[in-house]
Amino acid sequence: MNNDILHRYLFDNADVRGEIVQLENSYQEVLSAHEYPVAVQHLLGELMAATSLLTATIKFTGDISVQLQGDGPVTLAVINGNNEQVLRGVSRWNGDIADNASLQEMFGKGYMVITLTPDEGERYQGIVSLDHIDLAACLEEYFNQSEQLPTQIKLFANGKQAAGMLLQVLPTKSDQNDDFEHLSTLTSTIKAEELFSLDAPDVLHRLYHQEEVRLFDPVDVTFKCTCSRERSGAAIKTLSQAEIEVILAEDGKIDMGCEYCKNTYSFDAIDIAALYAGSHSSDAQQ
Repeated sequence: MNNDILHRYLFDNADVRGEIVQLENSYQEVLSAHEYPVAVQHLLGELMAATSLLTATIKFTGDISVQLQGDGPVTLAVINGNNEQVLRGVSRWNGDIADNASLQEMFGKGYMVITLTPDEGERYQGIVSLDHIDLAACLEEYFNQSEQLPTQIKLFANGKQAAGMLLQVLPTKSDQNDDFEHLSTLTSTIKAEELFSLDAPDVLHRLYHQEEVRLFDPVDVTFKCTCSRERSGAAIKTLSQAEIEVILAEDGKIDMGCEYCKNTYSFDAIDIAALYAGSHSSDAQQ
């Protein structure tokens, strides 16, 4: 059984669409790179679910980044993804953070930046403050600002599993989107335990058993880091020759570590020379 899937659904008698995402393996992959505080673990899970839901609302081929920044003990949390529902993420923090810390307690004065980078076309960036009660409310404000479409978002994470739901009015001129308030009331009754333990069809039946719902085929959500030896080599080439020589003299090699997956790519003097000669060094990863 795949524990990382996203479903889309539509209501036949209302111009409203929905999504449900349930994550476990990909969530654990993201958490395994660092010993995150409990509150940050939960935040990254919610952020992963949110990024997956956001990606599914956008018809484009390209990348998406949902990034939180602030001046509190958590300075950064980011999930990067793409239209194929491939996600990776990382967070940076300092000091002790309470297990039940709120968004404001973690980030202080902060903001969320959502960046869409299509393979073709212009890059789009939206920014909202983190002064709402939780991440879901911040995302609802983003949709209110960017698309003016009534949107409801529910996000849950417990350190093992993460899940989310999105309900949104379709951009039509029909009067049927007046049913959004009724459907939103039904959706608001969902509990974390239900999303963690039930399959999507069972969740939808429990919520909307008196509605006509069309559930589409699921899409797999996966973790994959985009780091590589080639990218690490390109980053080394941005250093000055003097910096490189100092590091090689002190350590005998340059180690390039990836924050997202903790892989390390090592380059000795011969590797560095090959980089500048335009040739490719060994793909061996250390």
